[in-house]
Amino acid sequence: MTITETRQFDAELQFPMLQIVDHKGNLVDDTYKSEMTEEMVQRFYRQLKTMRLFDRKAVNLQRQGRLGTYPPFEGQEAAQVGSALALDDKDWMFPTYRDHAAIITFGQSYNILSNWNGRIEGNVPPKGKKILPPSVPIATQLPLAAGAAMAAKFQGHTTASIAYFGDGATSEGDFHEGMNFASVFKAPVVFFNQNNGYAISVPIEKQMNSKTIAQKSVAYDMPGVRIDGNDIFIVYFETKKALERARSGKGPTLIESVTWRYGAHTTADDPKKYRDQQKSEERREYDPVTRLELFMKKNGYWDDAWAQKIEEEATEEIEAAVKVMETMPAPDVNDLYDHIFEQAPWPIAEHKQQYLKHLRGEN
Repeated sequence: MTITETRQFDAELQFPMLQIVDHKGNLVDDTYKSEMTEEMVQRFYRQLKTMRLFDRKAVNLQRQGRLGTYPPFEGQEAAQVGSALALDDKDWMFPTYRDHAAIITFGQSYNILSNWNGRIEGNVPPKGKKILPPSVPIATQLPLAAGAAMAAKFQGHTTASIAYFGDGATSEGDFHEGMNFASVFKAPVVFFNQNNGYAISVPIEKQMNSKTIAQKSVAYDMPGVRIDGNDIFIVYFETKKALERARSGKGPTLIESVTWRYGAHTTADDPKKYRDQQKSEERREYDPVTRLELFMKKNGYWDDAWAQKIEEEATEEIEAAVKVMETMPAPDVNDLYDHIFEQAPWPIAEHKQQYLKHLRGEN
């Protein structure tokens, strides 16, 4: 056995995939069985189903020309919903552009849709909610999450931050800077990675030699855990544990949530160019929504009429939100320029004037 093979074997041994419910709906770890009440299970299912319907509606809107480019998340619902449900109301959330399920679960309105039509209202959270606008540059939100966590700590608040990011973000310098800063100062932050195997078109084995993402925690002397991201129960309980650890002053945690996104990176992308979409569809055997439905049926929590009502109510909520979005005025082009600096430096001011002239048809 080579040194590399030994290292990879040790990584898998040290960071095994944790799971509570398997893909067939069987309880494989009863550690939290007493907490997995019917009320909890139904709440989990309601949110998972609602988020799936939301995502599919958003994709359809884009295909119909009613929404701009959109980043779908179908397949990742359990990772986002389970982790967001573990947060306390006063915690901080630092999402990426794909984390709509997490944002909405944590309290953002469906107005997030309007963000993809250029409306700034889509990025404004409800009063009292600490949800940052979705980060489009990769990994830049990680140092920000660590900084916000430290600021809250200095102010005497017992809150935590959660930062979402994909596997591709771990190849960015901001990932390492955020992890190192949080480790040194014991920042109350949870770094929540959704590992779906691809950084746009680059498979994970071509962007890192590490066998897992969780093992990267070793370099920063913080706990790291690898979980089945399609099992909403392990996502919820492990995230809750990490958040409680952060709030108690014990510092950050890195969570690798292994999942899979069925569709494209965005609606402007063609995944058939770089991966076998048939194999992607075969992964629906491990689907997070179906898994929870199977668990509910095996434990007497399922009711067809109730499930139908959930779907109808969710569809009604989403359709109402779409109507609101489509009654909004066209985006204000000034918003592109007026919310960066208190007083725009000359390059931005000059570019703005040139662009406004262009829109007016002036030379």
